Amino acid sequence: MHPVYQFMIFAWIFCLGWIAFVIFTQRKIHPKALFYLFFVELWERFSYYGMRALLVLYMTAELLDGGFGFEDSRAYGVYAAYGALVYSTPLIGGYLAENFMGYRKSIMWGAILMALGHFAMAFEAQVIFYLALALLILGNGFFKPNISSMIGKYYGEGDPRRDGAFTIFYMGINIGAFLTPLTCGAIGELEGWHYGFSLAGFGMLIGLIIFWMAQKNGALEDKGFQSEQAIANNENMSIAGIKPMTLIYVGSFLVLPIIWALVKYNHIVEYLLPAIIIGALGYMLYISFNYEKVARQRIWVILTLFFFTAVFWSFFELAGSALTLFTDRNVDKTLFGYEMTTTFFIAINPLFIMLFAPIFSWMWIKLSKANYEPAAPLKFAVGLILLGLGFLVLNLGSATATAGAIGGVFIVLLYLLHTLGELVLSPVGLSLVTKLSPVKMVGFIMGFWLMSSAVAHQVGAPIARLTSVDETELIKSDSFKACMTDEAIASMIASPSFTKCLDDGGSVDGCITNASFLNDYESKTGKKFYIGKAMVAGSADKIATFVTRDASFEGSSAFTNVSQMKQLSNKEIKALKMGSPQQIVGTCISENSLGLCLGVFTKLGFFAIGCGILLLLLSPIIIKWMHGIK
Repeated sequence: MHPVYQFMIFAWIFCLGWIAFVIFTQRKIHPKALFYLFFVELWERFSYYGMRALLVLYMTAELLDGGFGFEDSRAYGVYAAYGALVYSTPLIGGYLAENFMGYRKSIMWGAILMALGHFAMAFEAQVIFYLALALLILGNGFFKPNISSMIGKYYGEGDPRRDGAFTIFYMGINIGAFLTPLTCGAIGELEGWHYGFSLAGFGMLIGLIIFWMAQKNGALEDKGFQSEQAIANNENMSIAGIKPMTLIYVGSFLVLPIIWALVKYNHIVEYLLPAIIIGALGYMLYISFNYEKVARQRIWVILTLFFFTAVFWSFFELAGSALTLFTDRNVDKTLFGYEMTTTFFIAINPLFIMLFAPIFSWMWIKLSKANYEPAAPLKFAVGLILLGLGFLVLNLGSATATAGAIGGVFIVLLYLLHTLGELVLSPVGLSLVTKLSPVKMVGFIMGFWLMSSAVAHQVGAPIARLTSVDETELIKSDSFKACMTDEAIASMIASPSFTKCLDDGGSVDGCITNASFLNDYESKTGKKFYIGKAMVAGSADKIATFVTRDASFEGSSAFTNVSQMKQLSNKEIKALKMGSPQQIVGTCISENSLGLCLGVFTKLGFFAIGCGILLLLLSPIIIKWMHGIK
């Protein structure tokens, strides 16, 4: 059994035991609805983070490895647009729930759309892939804002159980985020991408069934139905005789092609989102002058901290893009003598949150009682400095890097520092917005504040692209040739025929696995490779070439078509490729890309620390503008 599977089993046992303990100790304190919604959110997060853990790895994996073979920059663009839209659609979903659907119908509809999206990821065609992402984006808009809002319906104003309820609910989010990279991620990496995506779909389906059961057995009481205003809107409003609820359901499918296009042609989002943010910033600055001095300056505090929050999340969210590929290509994933998967490291952040969140909660209470709790801007500054230190930690591992890989312990340290920064900064923002905003603008300003996550994903795309290696140019360089361990491959890469292959638009992987290259390699080295070629379904101009050597895989024979290769797990395909020119050149590319990535991460680290120091210097002014708000 793979070590990650062993750790996965242990993690599930631990989490299930912890959940049972919480339910047993809290069941008489909180309504049953809380625990049903806890499990619904846990499984929704399980499905979301399961897909997120695999998304960039899947897009950049070669055709032979079951992926799309996207260039890094293209994958980063899709990931950024997906993340930006995921955090934008809840604004619309929340509005529709409040004014037309009610929380229950909105949550159910969102869960159905997301389940369809996850299962659609099991198909390989790119058109279905983009459709799946569109379904997930749209479904999240209906689901995400409303399940959190529903929790608050069970606790009146001033209810002392309220904070405890949201703490339990937040625990469900992090348990789902912790388990899914160890489950969907590991199975996707080792057995096949679509097994991982399908498992995420089953997670969402389980969440949907739990919510349906909660409605059937009365656990949700009388909460979450349409408000009187929503009922009146549905009765009194219509377009061409069609009622709003019908329009919402039909419109959901009509808008899918638009979202599909925004994800596929993601440069549109790169222009659209900044325009929206600049417009919102200008509007808030304009409207601030309609208020008296205290309210006006409090709005300025929100605008100032929005910038620093956007910087934090822009760098932090690289965990799903550039840091994932960096871990895959440039990190020795051996920990305590066990070989881990790339997605294993994605589980570290939610694990640290579960471990340290109670400590931070206790620490803030103690500091507050002693009148030493730092003001919000100071917490933001510390969060940014910890974020920057996390990136700089990677440089400590460069001295011991071998074969283009640093030790796995350094990426663990990065996530530790980033998580501590998150715990210092993240819980403060939402609370602060509700306190600083004028009463009539709370909803709008909260929506604006949440847009920082959308900004983060979109800003993260060009940052991530800075870590991308131009393999075509690199493979022609002297530094690349210097790291080659096989003289035959080195001389052939330097040959005019290989250079022409690249100049004609061929990929590095494609030029290495074409028949002429391998025939020449066999004649020069005496190593025999089997070459199987087959047309890839739905893409007549692409040829899949699978290369194995007799000694690479015991009992193997020539693979003559793609369907035979697809019967192998990802783990078996990697084993078959060991010792092949693909694997040797891939290692050489990793060695050359390590320095580039570390250079970018170092600059990000210093920039984040610089922002933290700047915020420390601005803190006296910002605290003054807060006018006594803690």
